[in-house]
Amino acid sequence: MIRVVLADDEDLIRGALAALLELESDITVVAQVSDGDAAVAAVAEFAPDIAVLDLEMPRRDGVAAARAIGAGTAVVIVTRHARPGVLRRALAAGVRGFVPKTTPAARLASILRDVHGGGRYVDSEIAASALTADSCPLTGRELEVLRLTRGGGSVQDVAQEVHLAHGTVRNYLSSAMTKLGVTSRHDAARKAWEEGWI
Repeated sequence: MIRVVLADDEDLIRGALAALLELESDITVVAQVSDGDAAVAAVAEFAPDIAVLDLEMPRRDGVAAARAIGAGTAVVIVTRHARPGVLRRALAAGVRGFVPKTTPAARLASILRDVHGGGRYVDSEIAASALTADSCPLTGRELEVLRLTRGGGSVQDVAQEVHLAHGTVRNYLSSAMTKLGVTSRHDAARKAWEEGWI
């Protein structure tokens, strides 16, 4: 029996997917949760074979949750909006499957069996987009300050977190805004997140 933890912040989708997976004779959903932190806790509590995580969830997104879950449990990410940069981050975090939410439940069940058997699965359209996408124009430090900005930090908070002067952080943010063609640090952080760079 393949034991699954299912995490999605949309109750209807999560419930429907759980019901469909339970129709499979070799798959059981041992826990359903609605955010990334709860997914990490459920994996620790139930020790499933696979965690099926929505990409966009409160608290921790699917990739951050996968990183926290670690290699002990296989992770499959499902997403409505697949961006090439997110795929790269997911694979770097050890995610074993990356599928769009348009995937039929029977196909997802088949993917879960493959992943449980040690395989990997990446949707072909998502993979093709990732191969043809532009590379990130931002430096590591620019990405770091944008990641903290997206988390709600002020310039002073970010400066304190990265141990840099306030003016230096402003320079990194300004450079990132220029490279991304936006007019605010929040727009730069949003764009970097949408591209999957942070």
